[in-house]
Amino acid sequence: MKEISAGGVVYRVRESKKEIQLIMDRYGKMTLAKGKMEPGETIEQTAIREIREETGIDGTIVAPLERIGYQYTHAEWGVVDKEVHYYLVEATGGDLRAQVEEISGVEWFDPLEAWKRQRQSGYANNDSVLKKALEALRIEVES
Repeated sequence: MKEISAGGVVYRVRESKKEIQLIMDRYGKMTLAKGKMEPGETIEQTAIREIREETGIDGTIVAPLERIGYQYTHAEWGVVDKEVHYYLVEATGGDLRAQVEEISGVEWFDPLEAWKRQRQSGYANNDSVLKKALEALRIEVES
């Protein structure tokens, strides 16, 4: 079975400073908003909808970042091939709030703080996604 999800690295500019959105999932890990594609949606529509549902923020896709793939074992379906499409998304509105059924929290961070938190308590497969987003925003980080 194959499952497609989409999401993104959401940023905003506030008082001429860029901020990056990270969420804390229900396992206590820092991560990016993402979710499963629904019938009739494009991958881009999925990314925007999932960001809005999980974080309360509306956004516009600026650029594609990366597509990652991995496998996991589902109790009912067995091995699932998961494909996740990530985009750089500029926040355009909404009110920041965590979808408590899905995640524990959501917050805006200074880009270097977001990178630090990702490296300390994020999923390793999101390192390259966030790094590409920061590079696209012309923010240098150490690997």
